[in-house]
Amino acid sequence: MTMWAPIQRINRKFRQDDQRLRTARGWFSELGHYYVLDFKHNWIVKGYVDPEAPGRDLGVLKAYKQLLGSWSYPNT
Repeated sequence: MTMWAPIQRINRKFRQDDQRLRTARGWFSELGHYYVLDFKHNWIVKGYVDPEAPGRDLGVLKAYKQLLGSWSYPNT
């Protein structure tokens, strides 16, 4: 499964809390490749997010599905 569909599903769940999972643009970001942004307060909730973790926590990614290109950050 590619990253686009699970990110859209995660964002539908996050929308209830005025949050979004965003992808960093450019070749370098202090937030990591994915981060969670709070639109209501206009701040970063969490950086260095692996989309697979919130996808499984929110129930939008089933146990038998695997994301292509997903990876974990060490020591987080």
